[in-house]
This record gives sequence, structure tokens and C-alpha cells, in this order.
Amino acid sequence: MSYEEFEALALPLSIFALVAFMGFIVWDLAKKSKAGRYGTMVLFFALGLGVLGFVIKAVILGSVEG
Repeated sequence: MSYEEFEALALPLSIFALVAFMGFIVWDLAKKSKAGRYGTMVLFFALGLGVLGFVIKAVILGSVEG
């Protein structure tokens, strides 16, 4: 396995692991702060917007670079 192949595989997996860990942190924060159902949804919505922004950026850069 070349360095480029490893990098192409490791980057998406690392990003997925980071997003999953952030999801766990948000869930734990909502649980410990007793945010309730609505508060938990707001917290996860904010996290989802950040992830969506990252995905949109990747799509736009991919389409511009061709």
C-alpha cells in the first residue's frame, strides 16, 4: 500500500471518527445538563450544520477542481 492510498483511506475514516466522537460529546453534554428533548435536538442540529458545511465544502472543491 502506497502512501497516497493510505492517505486516501485514512483521511475519511479519521474524519468519520472525529464526527462520531463529537456526536458522543454532544450527547453526553445534553444528558449531563438535562437539556431535554428539544435542547438535545438543538445541540445535534448545530453539530449537523457543521458537518454539512464540511461536506458542502468538499463537494464544491471537488467540482471546481474537476
